[in-house]
Amino acid sequence: MTTTAVHPYVASLLAGSGAVPKSPAAWLDARRAAALERANALAVPTTRDEEWRFTDLTPLTRLQFQPVAAAANVSAADIAAYAVAEAAVRLVFVDGIHVPALSQAGSLPTGVTVELLADALKKHGALIEPHLAQLVKNDNDLFAALNTAFLQHGVFIHAAKNAVLKAPIHLLFVATRKGAASYPRCLVLADAGSELAVIEDYVALGEEACLTNAVTEIAVAPDASVRHIKLQRENSQAFHIGSCAVTLAKDARYLSHAVTFGARLSRNNLSVTQAGEGAHAQIDGIALIGGRQLADTHTLMDHTRPNGTCEQSHKTIVGGAAHAVFNGKVFVREGAQLTNSSQQSRNLLLSDKARVDTKPQLEIFADDVKCAHGATVGQLDADHLFYLKSRGLPEAQARNLLTYAFGAEIIDRIPVPSLVAQLEKYVMARTEAGA
Repeated sequence: MTTTAVHPYVASLLAGSGAVPKSPAAWLDARRAAALERANALAVPTTRDEEWRFTDLTPLTRLQFQPVAAAANVSAADIAAYAVAEAAVRLVFVDGIHVPALSQAGSLPTGVTVELLADALKKHGALIEPHLAQLVKNDNDLFAALNTAFLQHGVFIHAAKNAVLKAPIHLLFVATRKGAASYPRCLVLADAGSELAVIEDYVALGEEACLTNAVTEIAVAPDASVRHIKLQRENSQAFHIGSCAVTLAKDARYLSHAVTFGARLSRNNLSVTQAGEGAHAQIDGIALIGGRQLADTHTLMDHTRPNGTCEQSHKTIVGGAAHAVFNGKVFVREGAQLTNSSQQSRNLLLSDKARVDTKPQLEIFADDVKCAHGATVGQLDADHLFYLKSRGLPEAQARNLLTYAFGAEIIDRIPVPSLVAQLEKYVMARTEAGA
């Protein structure tokens, strides 16, 4: 058993793990202990690791982060700008700790459960056990192992058979404190024929350096549907590492919208496994970054059964000396016949110093499939720019309009009007400022 971390920075991150209280479930304590042991055995990834070769974590390792014991004092007015009018329920966490006074219970239909994970473990342990800390693997992922080792604060969302909640569930995670590390965990279970929408929203008040290391696990049963909107709009000094694993049963549907605006350095991992025939995934992503930000997105669409479909579109808008990374893999296993999967990576550079590394991949081991991928990296279309200028628009305004339109195409697919309005306002402000 590895009781001492092999890497000194990992040891510093794990210094507070002993303060995590025992859970109501012995099996979870065992999984946390195994994750702690695994984290102790792993080193911080470097650019020599293939999965991290474009993302240098050195700026992270220069700073110290620890979980906090109590939430900072945040008022409703402080987070009013992030309200989602359409939300059925809102749970607010400040520096990783739930704050009931800022949350809104709302009204849920019969069969839909939204609870703090600690409470849900006492009531729904048998339902949770097959999924929690099982979908996202700790084996070679330091940050997933760290999250599981600290697993304490989180949310459990469950839709029973045929339960439908059209309005989104809003999970708002607010970072406020210098040096604070938070390890939020979300588990979403959608039983057969059910329908859910979840907004996972990360924001920051002020400009203090903080670390968010989030893990989300989603299991979608036959003919069920989950729409998952992840927003990362933390401050320019923040570090954000997020992992999400999804399993899709027969004829299940998963619709993902990932929006990355903030953080000095961010990494978003999404792994979707088509475990049942006829499942469908739609994966949309956009990153708008500038200055010296780095935004890294890795996705895996794993088709293991026949008749699976996936449509993926990822866009980046990169200004200043920022760096965007996209690595997307479509994996079609032997026997996954009649798969139809597409992947597009489109990237817009707004300056000579901006950089994009994009790597869409296909690995196909079945012979009756339809798969395609593509990537483009470029600047604003000169013809489009000329057209707008010829209609009387100043060049700066024409550039802003084209940049805005490039990003709004992805944002407009989110079926939450008040949230779309927030995001479009942000995109317009960033493009007018040169990103």
